Amino acid sequence: MDLRIFTEPQQGATYDDLLRVARAAEDLGFDAFFRSDHYLPMNVDGRPGPTDAWVTLAGLARETSTIRLGTLVTSATFRYPGPLAVSVAQVDAMSGGRVELGLGAGWYAEEHAAGAIPFPPVGERFDRFEDTLAIVTGMWATPEGETFDHQGHHFSVTGSPGLPKPAQDSVPIVIGGGGKKRTPALAARYASEFNLPFADAETTATQFDRVRAACAEAGRDPSSMTFSNALVLCCGSSEAEVARRAGAIGREVDEVIRNGAAGSPDQVVDTLGRFAELGSTRVYLQVLDLHDLDHLALVAEQVMPQVA
Repeated sequence: MDLRIFTEPQQGATYDDLLRVARAAEDLGFDAFFRSDHYLPMNVDGRPGPTDAWVTLAGLARETSTIRLGTLVTSATFRYPGPLAVSVAQVDAMSGGRVELGLGAGWYAEEHAAGAIPFPPVGERFDRFEDTLAIVTGMWATPEGETFDHQGHHFSVTGSPGLPKPAQDSVPIVIGGGGKKRTPALAARYASEFNLPFADAETTATQFDRVRAACAEAGRDPSSMTFSNALVLCCGSSEAEVARRAGAIGREVDEVIRNGAAGSPDQVVDTLGRFAELGSTRVYLQVLDLHDLDHLALVAEQVMPQVA
């Protein structure tokens, strides 16, 4: 099982905070460093204020060397498809081919209102999401010297040269969430990875089966899809350390053990094992206290070897 570090910088983090965590994650052998793509905090003050996801990843692309980088997830409401394709391709080239694009339809209404970002009804958001997937992947796949056209629900393209190209032949696309119909269908068509965040084992099993069925219906081998989860991390070498780390992120010990990757290293291993039995081969460990680098070291030393 791959272990990835997943951060929520809108809750209060500078670029330098993120750089320290990304470098620590790289040095400790984690598979990837991902960040959310949000502009408004949730239930906290959020100072000094948000950092832009793709500006951040561009910086990290030049200040790391091996760890993979990505978003969980970029909202399709935030950026037009063409400029998004350019930004991600450029950051991929800057990283030497280490970028992955998590993309979603968008959900946080207050964030859109606070940022002067239009927030259409859910059906239209999914239409725009589908257009963005088609255009971004279509631009990247267009052979050099040819042009790309697309007639979409809300976004259409005429005569695009589809440049620049990413360094990778195919930038991995991550799609996730609990939608019953369109989400699995879009994942089957466009994604290399399906991610289900903050869900229990029963919900995970049901949603993974929906995605497998959507793959089969689309004529795709379900085994070609990577399945993953995201869980809040709260691990400690003693009960007191678990309690301290739970308190630092505003969680109760019993609750975070029940719903996250939490408790002793062996408890975290057992939790990850339950998701592995459902077909999950990758877990994004949501790290909310970005100043506690010893937390990452503990997981790298005592959890990672048992699940690798």
